[in-house]
Amino acid sequence: MNKKISLGLALSLIAVSATITFILTSFFSLQNFNTKVVDVNEKAKKYAALQSLDNYVRENYYGEINEEELSDNILKGYVSGINDRYSRYLTAEEYKEEKADHSGDLVGVGVTLTRDESGYIRIAEIFEDSPAAESGLLENDIITAVDGTDIKELDFDEAISRMRGIEGSEITLTVRRSGEDKEYKFTRRSIEVSTVESKMIENNTGYIKIKSFKENTSHQFLSALESLTANGAKSLVFDVRDNGGGLVSSLEKCLDPLLPEGIIAVAEYKDGSSETLIYSDASEILMPMTVIVNENTASAAELFAASLHDFNKATLVGTQTYGKGVMQSTTELDNGDAVVLTIAKYKTVFSDCYDGIGITPDVYIENKDEKIDEQYNKAVELVQALSTQ
Repeated sequence: MNKKISLGLALSLIAVSATITFILTSFFSLQNFNTKVVDVNEKAKKYAALQSLDNYVRENYYGEINEEELSDNILKGYVSGINDRYSRYLTAEEYKEEKADHSGDLVGVGVTLTRDESGYIRIAEIFEDSPAAESGLLENDIITAVDGTDIKELDFDEAISRMRGIEGSEITLTVRRSGEDKEYKFTRRSIEVSTVESKMIENNTGYIKIKSFKENTSHQFLSALESLTANGAKSLVFDVRDNGGGLVSSLEKCLDPLLPEGIIAVAEYKDGSSETLIYSDASEILMPMTVIVNENTASAAELFAASLHDFNKATLVGTQTYGKGVMQSTTELDNGDAVVLTIAKYKTVFSDCYDGIGITPDVYIENKDEKIDEQYNKAVELVQALSTQ
């Protein structure tokens, strides 16, 4: 039997309900407000401390303050303060250099440099068709001075910065070989960096080494792949040792012809959302493959190896990889500077993120003898065995 309630009771219930709703809404609003107030107060304390420090330094510091450098370093310090090894603040000049590096083109003399134990700079690699190659410089030559300034008077980064410049400008390097110094004069020019090397080895096996993933890498990679397959390659060895990664957009183009159609890798963001990072179309090369990795294989290079491995396309040979499975986004700011910020983790659709862990190869093998590349030999042996089955 249906029971009816009086109008007065109904109005009372509505009033009680409204009161409860108001109380709950007020409670959660107050909580939210209090959280924001605490946050604002904490920020105010930080900025007040910075202002106090600034006042003290300006009143007591004996030297001159370079305002531009001070501003840059305050901003760099903020990003450094979030304690993420991959996030960075870039000045406008640094951002310009980074974009040039990502493009795969550089303006200079055409060398890759590294620190030498002597305190000077050692030439690690010389690019083909570059001013350095034409001058007769050799790998392992030591650069001791830039435009007459001794390298030891500069730090490594400053010395590298001085070697850069605009196309057509001149630079003089003092180079030491076998204990003797000699000056070389160069005219800087634009050089396309070779990020891919390839060759056909015995038993119709194609070998491709990918040094990094820059804007021009996919074009170089696809050209090498097409050339090898057109010349009869029946198996492929990919070498991503010492490849520190690079652009995911370039990586996607390299993986596309090697993998089946579908989503290959995804990015996972702070808010729990995910996004397709790498997608492959229906075109797929079907032949045995191996990938050589080592402890310096990182980021996009790890994702290259993981993708081929997780889709059962390749056997991994070498040592445990570096373990960088996070993605950075570079955003240009209004003043021309930029911030590089870690925004997501990424992984293949079949495995967990390897950040901080690395990827364990199927065949673990170290190069114990500098004269014998055991990792390369094992990768070739495995892939050739598969191609004859």
